[in-house]
Amino acid sequence: MNTTAQERKTKAIQLLKQLDIYKPYIKGYEENDQVCFYENFAGFWVDQEPEIEAKMKEIEKKYNCTVYAITHEFTDFGECYDFLIVTDYPDEWETLMHRNRNDHYAFAYVWNKTDDWCSEFGTVAVQSFCGGIKRIG
Repeated sequence: MNTTAQERKTKAIQLLKQLDIYKPYIKGYEENDQVCFYENFAGFWVDQEPEIEAKMKEIEKKYNCTVYAITHEFTDFGECYDFLIVTDYPDEWETLMHRNRNDHYAFAYVWNKTDDWCSEFGTVAVQSFCGGIKRIG
């Protein structure tokens, strides 16, 4: 069964709340579809970065999913953007996020900007702090 964009957005809001995201960021997403990307827990509206916003829209269109948050980091294997997503399949939604103490394990599309061929879907570990998130694994 496929879902509507509104159904995915409703699930995304639940996930943002689970991550304890700063309430004005959740409100911006809820009311204006504004997605945040995070660097070391600090949030920025994705529309401030046209390249990242375009990649987000490409992922959403290609995979019929909804991106609700993005993290950005530099790793040993390249510059990565982790697009946390709600898939089009509600039977998968129970597995989109798990919590272990202060860490969360979220399903994401990881775009390796340095080596695009290394981009893939998978689970990333994120830590929540002061209303923002950061990938830790």
